[in-house]
Amino acid sequence: MAGRDPRWVLRDRPSVGLIVGLVLTGVCALVSFSFDVLNGDPVYFFIALCLALAPVPVLLAAVLALDRIEPEPRGNLIFAFAWGAGVAVLVAGVINSFNLVYIENTVQLGYDYARNIAATFGAPVVEETMKGLVLLGLLRFRRAELDGPTDGIIYASMVGLGFAMSENVSYYVAALNELGAQGLAVTVVLRGVLSPFAHPLFTSMIGVAVAYAAQRRGPGRLFVIAAGWVGAMLLHGIWNGFVSYAGLGGLAVAYLLLMVVLFVLIWIIFRDRKRIIGLIQTYLPAYWATGLVSAGDVVMLSSLQGRRHARQWAKQHGGRTALRAMSDYQLAATELGLLHERARGHVIDEPTFNEEQRALLECMAGARAQFSGPPVTGNAPAGHASGPSYPQDGPPYPQGGLPGHSQGGPGHPPPSGPFH
Repeated sequence: MAGRDPRWVLRDRPSVGLIVGLVLTGVCALVSFSFDVLNGDPVYFFIALCLALAPVPVLLAAVLALDRIEPEPRGNLIFAFAWGAGVAVLVAGVINSFNLVYIENTVQLGYDYARNIAATFGAPVVEETMKGLVLLGLLRFRRAELDGPTDGIIYASMVGLGFAMSENVSYYVAALNELGAQGLAVTVVLRGVLSPFAHPLFTSMIGVAVAYAAQRRGPGRLFVIAAGWVGAMLLHGIWNGFVSYAGLGGLAVAYLLLMVVLFVLIWIIFRDRKRIIGLIQTYLPAYWATGLVSAGDVVMLSSLQGRRHARQWAKQHGGRTALRAMSDYQLAATELGLLHERARGHVIDEPTFNEEQRALLECMAGARAQFSGPPVTGNAPAGHASGPSYPQDGPPYPQGGLPGHSQGGPGHPPPSGPFH
């Protein structure tokens, strides 16, 4: 491992697998869009694509605003969105089309009736399965990224937003072809205004279950994942069924149900944020002897406002390089607390803990070496010895570089892990 960049532990760099995956999802998205072009006037497709893309930046910003304590690697987020917009939409669209033809020919009660049956009972199974596969992939290949329910919700929302965007293109093209401008306006309101988070909310049931399973061992994990999968399909089916069979009244009931789910998920995210802050306050004080963590750091890391204030201070005193260093320090310190939790739950083994612990400490040392400031004393968190605290105008990093560097920085023996 000599000479290896310790930033590998932050997992924010693209890999060959990610690049190949993005190419695959991009090809699938192009194939899916080609069907939309063939099914209508190319001008209609361009109009539909613009309308589907318009709310995406706002929706993505709303989702990512929930992911500020421990931001997920951008590559993973991009891949989840691309999977939903490409692979999931293409495969689900093909299977749903075959299901519709089969039901129409079997039931023989007309196209509209067959479409409602397919939308209520067939589409939820197919679509949630295709979207959920990316979460299973994370569980298999990027398990360390699923540190709690917030991560599961974020990834599920990304794949759901990608799926909804591509699916909306098809719906908008169909509305233009069949109903004209008035029909398009109604469709845009129903899909783009009233229910933009429907798909993310459905798939979040799987995301929460998969994240729960990632933090535990044993056969019970499979039951939890299956329960989350069924919950996503049921929620999706209830939404489609009310919209298909109950008119405006059904839409209102379905919309109320989604709002309840949304508020529950927001509550889960805030509870999870408190959990992560608790881990920081529990485990990081043990690293004060290394000089890489102070009482002020713990205070700063324990609130979004404190983190933002520290990043602003770093940018003012050291420009974009210091800003990036502060962001890296905050992420590495947060990951260190989460690493201890994974070790405590025996999700990782001792060699993995030791390797990642050292890499995170090296990341923190390298980041702290890029900004400095005057020392200020203050009160430590309750239950710990007093130490330096953040002043109002910036973090208290001593002049001359890394605090405690004379003790060896990351080379100074870190506290014993949970395996010792």
